[in-house]
Amino acid sequence: MRSFAILLVGTFTLSGVASAQTSAAAPSYGYAEVIAQSAFGNVTSQSYGAEVGFNANSNLQVFGEFGRVANAATSDLGVSAQKIVTALGSGFTVTSKEPITFGLVGVRYLMASSSPLKPYVLAGGGIAKVKNDVVFSNGGTDVTANLAQFGVVLGTDLSGSETKPMLSLGAGAVWLVGGHFMVDLQYRFGRVFASDAGITVHRAGVGIGVRF
Repeated sequence: MRSFAILLVGTFTLSGVASAQTSAAAPSYGYAEVIAQSAFGNVTSQSYGAEVGFNANSNLQVFGEFGRVANAATSDLGVSAQKIVTALGSGFTVTSKEPITFGLVGVRYLMASSSPLKPYVLAGGGIAKVKNDVVFSNGGTDVTANLAQFGVVLGTDLSGSETKPMLSLGAGAVWLVGGHFMVDLQYRFGRVFASDAGITVHRAGVGIGVRF
């Protein structure tokens, strides 16, 4: 969050220099952008995706976002996996991840601003697929599919996937660069209502896109 705040302040400074070039940007019907973010919560990973929005009026936009968080594993996942490794004994290791693939729709409110930098807030909801990606190894060989021969059967807390509702809240600022290009500095709070325990993931990053 500290890095995101510094980036936002720097953009405000740069926008004053660019205002003469961008203040006359033509009105648009919407936008499309690709997104790269740092994702953090219980673990730190990366998130990538795309977003498309359409103007409902001069300040309100309706958007859709699709993305993937590489790993949002809760502490419970690692603890449960490690208990099995301990029971299996020497030579066994485990790696655990919990990637999330999601699709969201929502509204984004652009605050009034005469500069090329347009602050906004947003809220959205949708669905998220959470996968338990747990790999057990013995002597460096993946034995996840053969754990039954060691007397272990994985439960749903360590295997499979589920699709659950997801809430997203966020804020940011769109920097209009020229007539059609834009840079979207953004922060997103996400909550996936998973069965065993809710998953919270924060995302901060940048979107690069065009207005159309």
